[in-house]
Parts: sequence; structure tokens; C-alpha cells
Amino acid sequence: MKDGRTSGILMHITSLPSRFGIGDLGPEAYRFVDFLAASGQSVWQILPIVPVGFGDSPYASPSTFAGNTALISPELLQEHGLLDDDAFGDLPTFPTALVDFEAVRPLKSKFLNRAFSAFLNGRGTLSRNDFDAWCNCNSGWVDDYALFLALKSAYDSAEWMDWPTPLALRQPEAIVAARSKYVREIEYQKFSQFVFDLQWHELKKYCNAHSVEILGDLPIYVAQDSADVWSNPELFHLDDTGRATVVSGVPPDYFSETGQLWGNPIYRWDRLAETGYKWWIDRMARILDLVDIIRLDHFRGFEAFWQVSVGETTAINGKWVEGPGSALFDALHGALGDLPIVAENLGVITEGVTELMKSFHFPGMSILQFAFDSDMSNEFLPHNLSSDTVAYTGTHDNDTFLGWWTDTVSTQDTETIEKAREFCREYLNMEGKPDSELTRAAIGSLMDSVARLVVTPMQDLLELGADARMNTPGTVGGRNWGWRMKPEVLSEQLSAGLLKTTRDSKRVAAL
Repeated sequence: MKDGRTSGILMHITSLPSRFGIGDLGPEAYRFVDFLAASGQSVWQILPIVPVGFGDSPYASPSTFAGNTALISPELLQEHGLLDDDAFGDLPTFPTALVDFEAVRPLKSKFLNRAFSAFLNGRGTLSRNDFDAWCNCNSGWVDDYALFLALKSAYDSAEWMDWPTPLALRQPEAIVAARSKYVREIEYQKFSQFVFDLQWHELKKYCNAHSVEILGDLPIYVAQDSADVWSNPELFHLDDTGRATVVSGVPPDYFSETGQLWGNPIYRWDRLAETGYKWWIDRMARILDLVDIIRLDHFRGFEAFWQVSVGETTAINGKWVEGPGSALFDALHGALGDLPIVAENLGVITEGVTELMKSFHFPGMSILQFAFDSDMSNEFLPHNLSSDTVAYTGTHDNDTFLGWWTDTVSTQDTETIEKAREFCREYLNMEGKPDSELTRAAIGSLMDSVARLVVTPMQDLLELGADARMNTPGTVGGRNWGWRMKPEVLSEQLSAGLLKTTRDSKRVAAL
């Protein structure tokens, strides 16, 4: 992370405009980088760029190492000579404000299959030698991931625990036979990851050349139905069939009265320690190759994590279990050097969590929406922030700031809500001003704070309401993960206004 006071924007790749129904790594991504640079921003924060899983969530991925191939740009495939000039002649009409994941998937697969066929036939500018070298360099994860997807396809997307036992339990003869049987599908999946990596690294290079760092997101847990668990069962608490015996979550909190039952398998930290935390070192090395800074999700779980027995329907009846603590980060530091980590330290934070962050110099997070439920001593208020903080109006799990302000479905009583709104109005000097100026005042208050980095969700920069919310924790489907930015909103006026605010608060990046 850059020294000094900086600022940036939170917006996932999928939220970019595109004629293919979902934001991708093509021209609009480069246009957004230009907008960030022209507006004096130093950071582009994104959500995990792994393949999405259940409910189209990037936090329930079939792989923590792979890239989301839905983000591959067909236009860049065409530039590489892998798609014909008429490839986009019959595009369906997509909504511009929301991703239609079910419609996007087959379209992107069609383009990738065509590109793969062209590649196999020697067309285009991508080198077979480069592809083979990439596969060799990434064999530690891509071999199992490609086979995992090939078997997923062969068994009608069934969870790996329900595959024939020899494959589910990775009996050597069965694995060798499967690699031989599904050669083309495995090669296709590797090719897709190769292309993703090429396009991603070109975009990252462009970001860095324009003094923009990418702040990525690494979830603490991985999904049960993932290549990660299937290929490393000894590192998780599983039964003889490969199913989790205890799962992850958090106790009741701001977001839910019954807690959040995430359902991810719990790590066998004792076994990870016996390997010198090799799997975690490999995981961290992979994301450091893709991003400049890492938001380490649910940092609290590394000090102690909430463990729930399988069979529980909520996260209420769980228990705290000691995590790996400094031993993990000592191993990571020893293998990879200084770690550019932002600790997601929201929720129930103990002294042990704080000490763990301090010992490795990891800045924490602060959310302005949480600042108005008490008094002037609230730690999230801008005047109480410390310099080792990354401050947000809200995150992908919050409503937009305007949506929070106009919330009519909160679980809190009306008196509590009105009290918070009145405190917010007073603190942001909104007396006598229209609600339309609220979000700008909120952003300005954080920009003027001592926080090292201020990150504004794009929805808040655009002053959007609840319809633009990215995710509602504890829910699946609906509009979750689907918000998209309309192309016309990246105006010179918006850029000039953001640049002025950034300059006034002395957070301007090099232009």
C-alpha cells in the first residue's frame, strides 16, 4: 500500500458496463482505470475474482486459485485472432443495470469454446509454448481444478461427495483413468485459466502504470464443493465421505439476530501447521500475483473462529475455537516477505485480534454506517479514526449510504432508527440541507479524516439508493452480486468533482 493519505473506489469487475451482460476485463475496465487516474484515485478495490459458486457468490467459489472465466473479454479474444469478425453479430439483449448470470454463462462459454478450437487449430497470436509453460508453472492447482470441472460436467454438476466413491476419495487408479478419459475438457479448462491470467495481468499492468493499485479480496474459508477441499481433504474437518463435520459462521451480530451460518468446512489447523502452512503460503502467493493489496476477509477468524456443528439450522449454537494466530502469519512472512494486508476486523473484536493486527502492522477497517448508533465516542466516527485505518462509507455487504438513510425494513425499532438519523444529520452538518447531499457529506467527512486510505463504493459516489446494493448477508439470489454501472455515468463532471474532493483532503495520487 502506498505511503501517505490516499483514496480509492470499490467496484467489482462484474459491475462494469459491457454489451455481453456482465462486466469483464475488456475496454470498459481500461476506461474505468482512466477515470480513477483522472480523478486522483490510488486504489481500485474489487471482490474476489474467483469463479462464483452457490447463489453466484464470489465467496463460495469452486476454487480459491482459479479465475472467473466469465470475466474474460470476448473483444480481447477477438484481438488475439481467436474469434471471427462476425462473432458478435447475434448478441442477445441484456439488462444494463443488473447481471443476468443464467444468460451470461452460456454466452461466455460459447465464445471460450470457439476461441479454444481456434487455438487448437493454430489460429491467433497466443503461443502454444507460452500455454504449456503457464500450465507447468501453475500445475500445483490447475491440474486438479481442471479435472474437478471435467468431472463436474460428467456427473451433471453433482457435488464431488456424490461422485462415484473412487473419484470422490481420489483413489489413484480412478484419478489416472479420469485424466486420460477427459483430456480435451481438461485442456479446455486450463486454456480458459491461461486466457484469464493473460487478460488479468494486462489490466493490472495498465492499472499500475497509471498509479492505481488493485485491492483484492481473500475470503478466509473455501467452499465444501470445491477443488480445494476435494484435492486436500486432510486439511479440513471431514467425515469418511468427505462431508464437513463442523462448519463456519459468525454469532448473532449487526447483520443478523441468528448469526450467519456460512457452512464452509473448518480447517484442520493442526495439520496445516505440520506442513509449515504450505497450502496457505501457496494461496497467498497466488493472490499476490494478481493484486497489489489484499483485504483479508474475516480476520477475526485467524485469532479465534466460530465453529458450528453440522445439522444446526442457524449459527446461534456455535462456539469459539482458537485459530492459528501469529504462527500462520510468521510462516507467510517468512516465505513471502512483508504482507500488504488490510484486515477485515469487523464484528466481535477481542484484544487478541487487535494485538495480532498490530504485531504484523495490518491496518483495519472502519464503516461509517456503523458510527451513529451511540454518541461522539463511537470508534467509527471520522474524528475518532486512527491513521492505520481503511475507512468506508459502506462495503459490499452494506446497503448504499442513501439506502441506509432511507431504510424502511430495518430490524431496529423506529425510535432507534430516527435517533441514528438525527445524530448523522447533526454530525454531517446536514441541518436544513436536502437528503440528496447526504452521501457527498458522508464521503467528505471520511476524506477529511486521518485514515490512511478512504474507499468509496461506486454506488455511493453515484449517490444511488437501495436498488444498487451489492449484497444482503444471509440471503441468496434476488439482486445479490448483480448491480451494474451504466456506461454514461463516468462523466467529466463526476471525475472533476471527485478530483476536487480528493485534492482538498490532500489524498491525490500522482497524475
